[in-house]
Amino acid sequence: MKLLAVETATGRQSVAILDGTTVLGRSDEDVGRSHAKWLVPTIDRLLRSSGLALSGLDGFAVSIGPGSFTGLRVGLATLLGFRTVTGLPLVAVPTLEALAWNLPDEPRSLCPVLKAKTGEVYWACYRWEKAGPLTRLTEERVGPLESLARSVQEPMVMLGEGWSIYQNELRSLLGTGSSRFCEAPLEAMEVSAVSVGLAGLARLARGEIARQGIAPLYIQRAEAEVNWQRRAAVAQLAHAGGRRG
Repeated sequence: MKLLAVETATGRQSVAILDGTTVLGRSDEDVGRSHAKWLVPTIDRLLRSSGLALSGLDGFAVSIGPGSFTGLRVGLATLLGFRTVTGLPLVAVPTLEALAWNLPDEPRSLCPVLKAKTGEVYWACYRWEKAGPLTRLTEERVGPLESLARSVQEPMVMLGEGWSIYQNELRSLLGTGSSRFCEAPLEAMEVSAVSVGLAGLARLARGEIARQGIAPLYIQRAEAEVNWQRRAAVAQLAHAGGRRG
């Protein structure tokens, strides 16, 4: 099955064409917020270099988030347009799940992390079962670094842009030398359209086709997290007031 896969959840744009697990072509480049400028020309270039047209594909896979609002909408809108023109199936792959596909043979649990707003991250936990399927251990979450550290209760392989950016702070929160985490190899840190495509093929095999009216996946804060931050802020204000008195 020939699949066009697109990943635009971060400032790094990734596009790949797969024939089953064989990569026919791929492009990975930093485009900042310029996905709208570079995505379609990149797809066109890869199709031509692979000797394919859209009509020669069997489906599409797109990273659905969480991540950059603008990037996600550009990727999704582009592939929705292709679906309309060709009638081919489209699968939507959560970005954190795609990151877990960077390490398909890892026996330990995985914790992919993406940058959210300053000082905050998105994360979820996954595990590869012995029979092969990827199991999600936790819901996708968003919150401050402290919340991520509190949620890591078993040994995890940490990976993703969020880990790369905040690893010093997270190492301190998790405990230097802690057995609760280890770091993934450098080549597994970036979200890849190849991993989006591999995850997409698995979803296609299960019949998980994107519905009409699909939208990017934006993670909301859990109510418990919001309440915890409110209590922490109130306590901080009370402490500051006591010092002034």
